[in-house]
Amino acid sequence: MELNHSMTKQNMWREEATSPSPPRSEGNLSSVLEVSPQQGPTNSLKSNASLSEEVGAESIPKVEPYNYIINEEDKCQERNPFLVLLITTEPQNIQARDAIRQTWGNEGMAGGLGFVRLFLLGMTEGLTSQLQRSIEAESQQYHDIIQQNYIDSYYNLSIKTLMGMRWITTYCSGASYVMKTDSDMFVNTEYLIQKLLNPSLPQKRKYFTGYLLRGERPHRNKDSKWYMSPEMYPGNLYPTFCSGTGYVFSGDLAELIYRASLSIRMLHLEDVYVALCLAKLRIESVPPPGKSLFNAKRVPYSSCKYRNLITSHGFLPTEIIKYWHDLQSNKHNACDNTE
Repeated sequence: MELNHSMTKQNMWREEATSPSPPRSEGNLSSVLEVSPQQGPTNSLKSNASLSEEVGAESIPKVEPYNYIINEEDKCQERNPFLVLLITTEPQNIQARDAIRQTWGNEGMAGGLGFVRLFLLGMTEGLTSQLQRSIEAESQQYHDIIQQNYIDSYYNLSIKTLMGMRWITTYCSGASYVMKTDSDMFVNTEYLIQKLLNPSLPQKRKYFTGYLLRGERPHRNKDSKWYMSPEMYPGNLYPTFCSGTGYVFSGDLAELIYRASLSIRMLHLEDVYVALCLAKLRIESVPPPGKSLFNAKRVPYSSCKYRNLITSHGFLPTEIIKYWHDLQSNKHNACDNTE
């Protein structure tokens, strides 16, 4: 039954992938948005027959090219969660996953609202059978890992994020909100749920927010980590996008973004790529209702600052645990407003 449901959705995506109207021009977006789906980014585990065939780096995604190695189909079966956390992590980052489970990713943070935590993984070249068995044992213990058979690398973050969008669409379409973030982040989930999303208010629709970046230009220096060739992105400006370190969106957008992605050239800059999908859908990211809620860089820690923010970037697992416990211990203490 689940297979038939998935195939039906896949056919729907194929038929409707090109239906959204082109967005207002920002740079030369139309030249990026009018590409048809073909092939996906580099996946060079040629020795593993179960993996998708190797393809060129400057290419376009196939429809559903990757298979689940580990999945959690029943995670949302009992109820539709208020919030799903999609956390990108590398297979070997076991300590980071454990730290998040103990702190901001603890599913008890949402009380009775419903809170689902999922770590998104691919495969690494040279992944040992011992590490893979360890990941599978971790999955059996916590039931919070989704893994597919693509190369887990910085240049495939768009594939990893779309894996999360596809999972929400297929297995958890009733989720109220979704947050995509990274495993080196500090996330004040309590503030996120109670202040930004506010379960006492009507559920938002077609809502997307985070740390907004406007007027960003593609890096044309080939030595840059963020290099973007003119062939891949001919425009002079990116659309306004939310930093991939952490953004939040209403659950209804997962399917819309995934469907839009099927007809847009794959870019390795995941946050820019998601913005292109939103542009095709004519949906604009909105600023969060408050200054410095989302931070793409690390904010110096103090319990007073951290009780009123949602994200801060660049933490070791030990730091996540240390600062989380300090925040919980001091979150009701009086603060100096000048801090």
